[in-house]
Amino acid sequence: MLYDKLNADMKTAMINKDKDTLSTLRYLKSAIDLYKINNKLDEVSDDVVIDIASKQVKTHKESILEFERGNRLDLADKLKEEIKLLQTFLPEQLTDEEMETEINKIFDLVKPTSKADMGKIMREVNTTLKGKVDMKKISELVNNKINSL
Repeated sequence: MLYDKLNADMKTAMINKDKDTLSTLRYLKSAIDLYKINNKLDEVSDDVVIDIASKQVKTHKESILEFERGNRLDLADKLKEEIKLLQTFLPEQLTDEEMETEINKIFDLVKPTSKADMGKIMREVNTTLKGKVDMKKISELVNNKINSL
């Protein structure tokens, strides 16, 4: 279970006195615990850990762009290292070819006729590919494919 892995990794970081890793893991754990409390969950599933870790990765990527625009490469590099750590709690990410294949399967399943079917497609994408892809990239691919109909 990913939540148990998170706790074990935190203990290892404490023993090794790795402050940066520990800080990132504590941030992830606190976000998960907050979600657990707000949604009155008894235990944390892997889906919750994946969802929260992927949201943090997305936020970090947005922050990296801002830091690079502001010429704060030191902060951008720190966030890139944190992303590497957060991605250990995510399923293996799909390659561009695999994403294209999955999108084609979803299009065959949904059989969209116009841009109005975008919601149906993205709903299927969310259930099938959650945590395995960058949703921004998927959205662009789906948009391009639906515009070519």
